[in-house]
Amino acid sequence: MLLTVEYSYFLLITIIIMATLYSSVGHGGASGYLAAMALFDLSPDTMKPAALIMNIFVATFVLWRLSRERYLNWRLFLPIAIGSIPFAFIGGGVTLDENYYKLIIGALLMLAALHMIFRIPVHENIVPVKMWLALLFGAVLGFVSGLTGIGGGIYLSPLLLLLSWTTMRESAAIAAGFILVNSIAGLSGYLSTSDQMPSGIPVLVICALSGAILGARLVVHSASVTLLRRMLGVVLIIAGTKMIFA
Repeated sequence: MLLTVEYSYFLLITIIIMATLYSSVGHGGASGYLAAMALFDLSPDTMKPAALIMNIFVATFVLWRLSRERYLNWRLFLPIAIGSIPFAFIGGGVTLDENYYKLIIGALLMLAALHMIFRIPVHENIVPVKMWLALLFGAVLGFVSGLTGIGGGIYLSPLLLLLSWTTMRESAAIAAGFILVNSIAGLSGYLSTSDQMPSGIPVLVICALSGAILGARLVVHSASVTLLRRMLGVVLIIAGTKMIFA
């Protein structure tokens, strides 16, 4: 990956900030990394594999942190993961035209912004999981994850909460596991059809992981969480608009 002197350091700083803010409010940050790369006009050939690799490292850390507290609901996670993995692999092997890629990413960033700005109500009563629906959600989000490099967790979490399938913390753990398995599958699909990996990705991974670790150590009260989420939502809207109208 070629980073010009004019903005390379600003991109790295933005990745660190995104990872820190996302981690501090319980998210992996995949949409944030794509937003940062979109703001600095990186090409889709770089954005997709870079996002998938950053997802793998950061989601591993987030999942380890949450699983230590036993928040991962395996009964719900497994059908979603089983439905998603093959489709993430297929999506990872698909190469979109640059214009279509930008339109899709722009729209997905807009949807992620809505999730950040408007809080999803959390219901106290957990309802039984419909396995066929879990498999379907996994398949659709898995394909989108592999196709674009966006983790899918930011869309899975609100779905789980809206359906009253899980608690807030459990949804974060399931989303982290979902991002991890689908990013691995998506990257495998990408490598099966491409023999080139953009250079410079390791430094992006280091920045993302450093920000995630820093964000996990931050203690923010509820008002701060709301403000951070809305700020991130505004950034996602700006990046999404830039992708759509570029």
